Amino acid sequence: MLAGLVKDDFKASTLFSNEGDLVLQLRGQSWSLKQVPASTTHSASELTHDQPKQRKISTPGKQYLTDLKLTDSEGNVFKNAQDKYKQINQYIEILHPMISTLPAGTIRRIADMGSGKGYLTFALYDYLSNTLNQEVQVTGVEFREDLVALCNQISKNAGFFGLSFVQGSIEGYDTASLDMLIALHACDTATDDAIYKGIEGGATLIVTAPCCHKQIRREMTQGKASNELNFLTQYGIFLERQAEMVTDGLRALIMEYYGYQTKIMQFISDVHTPKNILIVGIKKSVTEARKAAILKEIQATKAFFGISYHHLEKLTGIMD
Repeated sequence: MLAGLVKDDFKASTLFSNEGDLVLQLRGQSWSLKQVPASTTHSASELTHDQPKQRKISTPGKQYLTDLKLTDSEGNVFKNAQDKYKQINQYIEILHPMISTLPAGTIRRIADMGSGKGYLTFALYDYLSNTLNQEVQVTGVEFREDLVALCNQISKNAGFFGLSFVQGSIEGYDTASLDMLIALHACDTATDDAIYKGIEGGATLIVTAPCCHKQIRREMTQGKASNELNFLTQYGIFLERQAEMVTDGLRALIMEYYGYQTKIMQFISDVHTPKNILIVGIKKSVTEARKAAILKEIQATKAFFGISYHHLEKLTGIMD
C-alpha cells in the first residue's frame, strides 16, 4: 500500500530521524535515495498512548491527603483510595469554571454543610487558597463531634489557617453574609434545608449533591396520579428514578424563582455511585414574568404527579 502511494500518487517520501532524513524520490522510471541532515530534532518517542492526567489537586507535599489516609508520605495514592482521589479532582474541576467566572474576591466566606470527614472541604480550601491564591474562610459544618475534632487537627497540621470545622446542623448555622454554600449528599429533605439556607443568606453560589429522594416519592405514591407515565411508574425502580428527577427538577425551578441560574450535571461517574447528580445555582436576577411562569410550572408538575407539596417549597413559602 505504501509503495503504491509513493509510486502512483506522491512520487516522493521522507523518513525523519534524529540522525538524518532519508529522501526517496521517483525520477522518471528510476528511484533515487539520499540522506540529508536532520531537518529537526525530535524528543524520544513515548512508548505508551496513555499520558499522565493533569490533576487539579496534586499529591506531593499535601499533608492533609496523608492524614486523610488517601496517600502515603511520598504522595502516592493508595489503591483503595483511587476513587476518592478521582472524586476530589472531579469536584474541583466542576467548581473551577463557576468560581473563576465570578469577579475576583466574590467568594470569600464558604460553608460546607455536612462536611463529614472533609475530603472535599480540604481540597476546595487547598485549591482556592494555594492554587488560585484567594483569601477565603471555609467552614465545615458537621454534626459528629469526633469528625469535627479530627478535621480541625488535620487542618492545623496542614497549616490551613482559613479552614475550620464546627459542630452543628444545617438548620442552626448562620448563613448571613455567606458567599458560597455547599451540601454534598445531604439525605432527603436535608438538601432542601441547605438550599433554603443558601437562598435565605443570599449566597452567590449554591452547590448541592442530593441523596435519598424519599419525600417526593412518598407524595407520588400517596397521590396516585394517573398520567402518561403510568406504564413506567408502576415499577418500583422506575418510580424511584422518576421521583429523583422530579424532586431535583422542582428544586432547580424554586432556585430559579429566587434569581439563581441553575445547572444540573453529573458529579462523578455512575460507575462509582448512582447518587451522582450535582445541582448548582449562581445568583443572577429574575424578571417578574419569569417568576410567574415558574409558579405555573411548579403547580403543573405537582398536579401531574399527584404531589401535594415539595419540602423546599414549604420552607421558602413560594406558593403562599
